[in-house]
Amino acid sequence: SPQTGIAGTYNRGLMDPVSTLAQHLANAARQTPQALALLTAERRWTFADLLAAITALGTSISAARKPLVLSGSSLDLARHAFACSLENRPFWPVDRNRSPTWRGELPPQVALVIATSGSEGEPRVVMLTDANLDAAAAASNRHLPLAAGDLWLDCLPLHHIGGLSILWRCARAGAAVLLHDGFAAEAVAADLHRHPVTHLSLVPAMLARLLETGVAPPESLRHVLIGGAALSQPLYEKATAAGWPLNPSYGMSETAAQVATHTPTDGPWHEGLVGRALGNSEFALATDGRIRIRGPQVMAGYLDGSGIDGDGWLTTGDLGKIDPEGRLTVTGRADDMLISGGRNVHPLEVESCLAACPGVRDVAVTGLPDPVWGDLIVALMVGEATQASLRDWCRTRLPGAAQPRRIVHLAGLPRNAAGKLERSVLRQLARESGS
Repeated sequence: SPQTGIAGTYNRGLMDPVSTLAQHLANAARQTPQALALLTAERRWTFADLLAAITALGTSISAARKPLVLSGSSLDLARHAFACSLENRPFWPVDRNRSPTWRGELPPQVALVIATSGSEGEPRVVMLTDANLDAAAAASNRHLPLAAGDLWLDCLPLHHIGGLSILWRCARAGAAVLLHDGFAAEAVAADLHRHPVTHLSLVPAMLARLLETGVAPPESLRHVLIGGAALSQPLYEKATAAGWPLNPSYGMSETAAQVATHTPTDGPWHEGLVGRALGNSEFALATDGRIRIRGPQVMAGYLDGSGIDGDGWLTTGDLGKIDPEGRLTVTGRADDMLISGGRNVHPLEVESCLAACPGVRDVAVTGLPDPVWGDLIVALMVGEATQASLRDWCRTRLPGAAQPRRIVHLAGLPRNAAGKLERSVLRQLARESGS
């Protein structure tokens, strides 16, 4: 059973009635038919327009328990997400570089099949129900208030839950989506000043790129949801000093995206702090420090049938701490832990230190087997800082066992479409640097 330190108020009796994505769209089209629903660089749709277009598209989609597997542009994926919901057919958006095959049928409650990011290895395939997706959207909309007339700029890939979940939030609230086909800093910067964007979702690498362009956040912008990877203290401070209203968050495919998000009511931010569990979700810690999650957002299971224990708990691969007020701090991935000189060293510990060093624009840390150290700490960095300056910086800020023994300069770090570091590629780059 979980250790003490539980946050949240999981109570099945308090959950809202479940509505589907298509039902939320139909409701918005009935209440505010001429309000903006979807905007792209080429076209705009009102809720009435979008419902008509989705209804027409739905005629080409049969109602079946076999998921519709689709790759394509963000607009293609968005349209088919609505259409599949309308026809009560499971939807499986995939990366253009992947083409999974599927035989058989899914459990009747599954609405969405989606792969994890795969940053730690092979992606796992998650099954989400309408209840999962609706609970997640409701909790997000309450925590970072989203209402009719608001505009959420969505530049995350829609074959990942972070980008796709924005459709559910906006349809539920009667808000509009400003949809980009992936992230381009210049395009995002232009639209932030062209349209009254109120909400924006980014990963830290995207935020850093926007800061490099020098764009200032518009007055309309109330929330910048940061997720997908660890946010460093230097990047947070630089962005907030420039006026960006940051909300560091925690979530995953298995929880239909966002399940915790820091706001000023959680107190001053520090690295890893993501606040309390949203809605009716709850957190606990396993005996090894892994974060456990239970509640209405937690998936039906992985496609292979695994994932949730008999009491409804999902044990994640993330390490964390829960303070007496129930606020969660994510300290890193359990699988990333290194043992250097007999000491546990998490890459985030070293990355956070190096990220604050002048001349470092991006950094990642990994380990290689070593007969002396156990894990040899290797830092891969982007920027102008010299090896001597980095070693001097670390000498007074990190324990000896955590100090990098090898520093590799790169033009860029390997990240997937969701902006997460590809840890397996980092290890390969580290091996090649010593050959």
